[in-house]
Amino acid sequence: MTIAAVIGLGTMGAGIAAVLARGGLTVRACDTAPAAVERARGELPAIAGLLDRLGTPARGDATAVAFAGSLEEAVAGADLVLENVPEKLELKQQVFRQIDAAVGTDCIIASDTSGIPITKLQAVVSRPERVVGMHWSNPPHLIPMIEVVAGRQTGTATRDWMVALIRGLGLLPVVVKKDVPGFVENRVLYAIMREALDLVEEGVIEPEDLDTCVSWGIGYKLAIVGPMKLLDMAGLDIYQSVASYLNPELSRRADVSGAIAERIGRGRLGLKSGAGLFDYAPGELQSLRAERANRFVAVRKALTED
Repeated sequence: MTIAAVIGLGTMGAGIAAVLARGGLTVRACDTAPAAVERARGELPAIAGLLDRLGTPARGDATAVAFAGSLEEAVAGADLVLENVPEKLELKQQVFRQIDAAVGTDCIIASDTSGIPITKLQAVVSRPERVVGMHWSNPPHLIPMIEVVAGRQTGTATRDWMVALIRGLGLLPVVVKKDVPGFVENRVLYAIMREALDLVEEGVIEPEDLDTCVSWGIGYKLAIVGPMKLLDMAGLDIYQSVASYLNPELSRRADVSGAIAERIGRGRLGLKSGAGLFDYAPGELQSLRAERANRFVAVRKALTED
């Protein structure tokens, strides 16, 4: 049986560990923060319930995740180690060095980084050909697409092993052919975010209406027809005509929106602080997360119906 270790629990760790465990892997997880471990432990039953509702094949128990007291204990004998620590290059490289010193020569070391090039992570280990990106999307137990990213020295066998593992879990591997910062999903997402924030800052639209426009306009379409096929559906000549005058008008700012920086300065970080671009009433967060999880389940089931 494949043994997997998840290093760093954060926002996504519990969901990742649960999916791997349900897929039949033996899973160990660890985090340096005891509160993160307890939070993840408490989330597992609810995540298992959502996977039941999705009808995900149960080759194992999604709650059967062992929480190790140290990184070395978590990775002992592992076939796969997935790093999931905060998005700081120096920290990730430090963790990669620790993993490299503690695992066997056949162990595959993966990273769930959202955009740090895999090449920068494999540079600090002794067997860079065994390092690969495994970028999950949040929430990882509900979104089935996972990016597989090969760094400059990643072996073809490592990439193929990861693709096969993801397919075996009943999920959708997407191979990113070049190790570019942000990979593909986040490059597209952040381009949308930049334009959306610019439109709100310029007073073109209110934040609530912007969300409605995207969710029920392009979001609704893109859930059914991806952007490449959408070009064919609309007509390449129409795209050329509109893009020729619209592209020069789109935001090209290289810095981060002032609206974001200003709110961060006031401690408005989003759901985690109870306020961000929107305000959230006390006690609202739990019901909001549950409501969104229910909608994710409903949409995914609808999209996968025969």
